[in-house]
Amino acid sequence: MFESAEIGHQIDKKTFKREAPVLRAALLEAQYRLLHEARTAVVILVNGVDGAGRGETVNVLNEWMDPRHIRTEAFGPMTEAERKHPEMWRFWNVLPPKGHIGILFGSWYTDPIVALTREHDAHDRFVHRLERIRQFERMLAAEGVVLVKFWFHLSKKAAKARMKELEADPKTAWRVTPQEKEDLKQYDDFIRASDEALRKTSLGEAPWLVVEGGDANYRYLTAGRHLLRVLEQHFEQPVDRRKPHRPPLSAPLDVPIDRRSLLAAQDYTRRLSRKHYEDELETLQGRLNLLSRNPRMQDRALVVVFEGMDAAGKGSTIRRITQALDARFYRVVPVAAPNENERAQPYLWRFWRYIPRHGRAVVFDRSWYGRVLVERVEGFCSEADWGRAYGEINEYEEELTEAGVVIVKFWLAITPGEQLRRFQERQDTPHKHYKITDEDWRNRDKWPQYEPAVGDMIDRTSTQVAPWHVVASDDKLWARIEVLRTLCERLEAALGHPAGA
Repeated sequence: MFESAEIGHQIDKKTFKREAPVLRAALLEAQYRLLHEARTAVVILVNGVDGAGRGETVNVLNEWMDPRHIRTEAFGPMTEAERKHPEMWRFWNVLPPKGHIGILFGSWYTDPIVALTREHDAHDRFVHRLERIRQFERMLAAEGVVLVKFWFHLSKKAAKARMKELEADPKTAWRVTPQEKEDLKQYDDFIRASDEALRKTSLGEAPWLVVEGGDANYRYLTAGRHLLRVLEQHFEQPVDRRKPHRPPLSAPLDVPIDRRSLLAAQDYTRRLSRKHYEDELETLQGRLNLLSRNPRMQDRALVVVFEGMDAAGKGSTIRRITQALDARFYRVVPVAAPNENERAQPYLWRFWRYIPRHGRAVVFDRSWYGRVLVERVEGFCSEADWGRAYGEINEYEEELTEAGVVIVKFWLAITPGEQLRRFQERQDTPHKHYKITDEDWRNRDKWPQYEPAVGDMIDRTSTQVAPWHVVASDDKLWARIEVLRTLCERLEAALGHPAGA
């Protein structure tokens, strides 16, 4: 993978001085076109060998283009605070919006490569992390993000010479850290791990470019030309082909021949008396409170997802959960249609921002499932978009659970007749008028389209790590108790013992 980057590429000063201004002007023009069209974001990954000029190249790219529209982020080893979130959380938080460029100096490749270099028994984990990266990058490409991946390389001989040169000059000796000296001792292991990582992740949507880093002029021109070429290729694509080719969708689930849907099959007759409800409520809220304060929760986070037809009781059920929790350690996130800033990012970006660190909880009142529900039914995204979303959501939830997040998902189901009764009650009660809108009535008319979409969603995204819990909610009292009981049971299973143990 690195042979061509060890042959001593060089560009003389005269050539560089002639070509650099032309390249700089072209890059700046392309950057402003990108900003004006605002159809995609560009993410530049900067990885490679210590001393190969990564930092200098990042500085030059910022100098050649308008840095006001570039976000440059440097990533080192994960901090203690970052380790309380899923691994990719810190990268999701710095993705640039459409029209902008993000330069990630040290990216999602650094930690897996370093871990394999220093832990020779971690290869299975390494392969798993590379597969996660491939899926992540394919998702970004499908969302229209342009990925530019640079690997700046030095041979072992050149790396040693570079380090000696820096150490010999008092002005630059500070740049050689003890960690870099230790890394050089593991150069061969590092290159083996890097070679495997690059070979397995040089995707058609996001190939690697290996750049020899010994000569600064060669390095700057090579990186700049490649970036310009990628941008020009993007601009040359017709508007209706800006999104990359997607694989065929899996076949839609067939409608059962008896027309019986998952929602219609629920038992909506279950009821609780007020007294039984109040007794159970007090018991279960106490149980949930103890679980939330369990010491083992310091290595866990809780994400509760609520979906359901309008007027199914999501809000009142959420209040019964939050009554049992310490307000300092949870957040309720109501999800509406994405705003302009959110539409400028990959779809899952706005949800990643709210994923809690260990010891905390977030309750989503509607969630990332909007893509396969309202966006599917209303035609707000293409069939290709919502068709691939099932797999992306499953990967997302698996990644969260691997990081210690307990995901509990509820669909609150009601019958059309009960929904109509609640709608009419809201219209007839002055202090409930705000709960009913024209949009609610319009959504009700689309019940026949939503019902199969819900069935598809549950069938395709109810996994072992994050199963769906469908709760018949014609009786709100019964539904609240069922949700609380299920939530407690899921937390107890995740923590390994009952709350009182």
